[in-house]
Amino acid sequence: MDISAVEGEALNSVTFVQDYLQLDFDGPRFTFFQWPEVFLEAGSKLPEGSYAFGDPGYRDVLCSLIEAEVESTSAEEGVALEIKFDNGAIVRVSLREEELQGPEAGQFFSGEEGDSLVVF
Repeated sequence: MDISAVEGEALNSVTFVQDYLQLDFDGPRFTFFQWPEVFLEAGSKLPEGSYAFGDPGYRDVLCSLIEAEVESTSAEEGVALEIKFDNGAIVRVSLREEELQGPEAGQFFSGEEGDSLVVF
């Protein structure tokens, strides 16, 4: 699954909808139906560690990524999807069947006309 269209793009917005999350870039968009974890390295503005949905500071950590640029992405079917930002933060969603809360973990759209929606 190719999600590389987001590499080099800065995160424009984080949208919390009742039971899902959207990360918008300049064109590309991730929609997560499963809440991703966020990992912060030492030296970031917020305390290092991992943040999961329901943890204190989870929303703050995600919003702190606005304007951060995507350094790299990886997606391994049945394992995980990761977005690494230039500030060292990593947004990761599990794609392991036993951890999925529904039929799909999310969707990615590159923003390019004619590109198909990537469902993961």
